[in-house]
Amino acid sequence: MRKLVLLAIVGLAAQLVDGSLGMAYGVTSTTLLLATGVAPAAASATVHLAEIGTTLASGASHWRFGNVDWKVVGRIAIPGAIGSFAGATFLSSLSTDSAAPVMSGILLALGIYILIRFTAWGTPRGQLGKPVRKRFLAPLGIFAGFVDSTGGGGWGPVATPALLASGRMEPRRVVGSVDTSEFVVSVAASLGFLLALGSAGIPFGAVAALLVGGLVAAPIAAWLVRHLPGRILGSLVGGVIVLTNVRTILKSDLVDAAAGTRTVAYVIIAVLWAGAVAWSLRAHRAEKAELDAEAEESAPVAA
Repeated sequence: MRKLVLLAIVGLAAQLVDGSLGMAYGVTSTTLLLATGVAPAAASATVHLAEIGTTLASGASHWRFGNVDWKVVGRIAIPGAIGSFAGATFLSSLSTDSAAPVMSGILLALGIYILIRFTAWGTPRGQLGKPVRKRFLAPLGIFAGFVDSTGGGGWGPVATPALLASGRMEPRRVVGSVDTSEFVVSVAASLGFLLALGSAGIPFGAVAALLVGGLVAAPIAAWLVRHLPGRILGSLVGGVIVLTNVRTILKSDLVDAAAGTRTVAYVIIAVLWAGAVAWSLRAHRAEKAELDAEAEESAPVAA
């Protein structure tokens, strides 16, 4: 019983982060399940089964708060489902450990770019509002879906930074659209796992616990991202991407950094990340004060 309560708390925390930043539910939940002794394929299947409910609730909440671009959802969800089903059905038995450092390096570069771009210049406006090309979304969906099903998580970490880096969508719409499209991806992955593995070995009690925690957090996260300024949200997302992928690279067989080295690296990143978020918060307040002053000056003229 204590284990199920812990899983419910983890599901709540993971969905709160995922619904606010567009990533981390699968990675967080799968990591805990693996630590408790669940087999990798069964852990990924458990998380994706729980995500059917959490992503549905999260998508509905994001839609209610106006965080969803349905054109983007339609163009990325179906390719994502194809990639996810293929990964779960045919490639779930293959290890992606050797590819993890390479993928993390690409994502790390994107994360650094997003962190610097949003911290230094705020929400990009030059491309904002322009449609995201289908020829970009379809390959992105297939790749992100494949990584998601074979790695127990990855839809958000791949899709969110790529869409943010395009500069064509507001951060809140990126998060809302990625979370909403993940429902289709989770259904496809779950079907693939059930066909390939059956239900044996899947801890359905853990599925229920993760689902309950996620359902509680979904509307809170959607409300939070609706009211969080884009500049601050971009800095938060960039920091999550950097920290997550540095951790993957340092723990990979390619680098295999010592525990002390990893700790120092995490502390340095955390300090820089906190500084970036503080800078974004200060810059946002300054921009808001400037806009309020301009509004006050123009009010008498308008009158």
